[in-house]
Amino acid sequence: MSRRMPLPMGWTLAVLAMSLFGSLGAWQWGRAEQKEAMQAETTRVLAERQVQPLGLAADRARSQAYDWVAGEGEFLPAPAILLDNQTRDRQPGVRAYRVFQPNAGAPLLVELGWLPVPGDRTMPAVAPLAGQHRVAGLLVPPPSEGIAQAPPSAQPDGSLLVIALQPQEIAQALGLSSLAPRVLKLDPDLTLGYARDLDILPNTLPPERHIGYAVQWFGLAGAVFVTALVLTWRSRRGARQGR
Repeated sequence: MSRRMPLPMGWTLAVLAMSLFGSLGAWQWGRAEQKEAMQAETTRVLAERQVQPLGLAADRARSQAYDWVAGEGEFLPAPAILLDNQTRDRQPGVRAYRVFQPNAGAPLLVELGWLPVPGDRTMPAVAPLAGQHRVAGLLVPPPSEGIAQAPPSAQPDGSLLVIALQPQEIAQALGLSSLAPRVLKLDPDLTLGYARDLDILPNTLPPERHIGYAVQWFGLAGAVFVTALVLTWRSRRGARQGR
């Protein structure tokens, strides 16, 4: 929109930039609303704590829902699953999972808690859990997979290191026909496992951060619009003065 660029071309570039920034802002705003809805639903479920059977984990119609469940069964003698890149109190670590077979229902992944990982990246050992156990906790969809993809990586002790919880891929790696689409976040009050909580958005951006980024993108779109108006005004004023 300077004297070297025709106004139509300048405005075309400005509109494209505003569309891009506006789309990014809308996406961030949508993610904030989505996470706020998830937190609200989780708060409701935890407040009511209406106990549902553990077999509900296999209901694919509720694969994105949240339920408080309890049931009995046993942990299968399958390798532990270690979800990588999980921080707690700013310390790097992993979240440990084992496959639990309810007395009634499909096997599912149970989050046992968080374990630290030292600087040499030696993975922690996850003790086997033999015999019958009664478990309870929050059924949740697996954590967001993100962009990175990689198959499960076998560790020296037999455990599988993953960067995303993909139930079907993990089931295949463990030689199982299937796993329930949701995972169980074990009740922190139970004595099983390790340090844990019922946070459904660990190691991810909270809604307020998404809103902050959305405001920044919308602000950039507004700045492009204002800049385009100013340059257009200057270009036209210069054209009039040059007559």
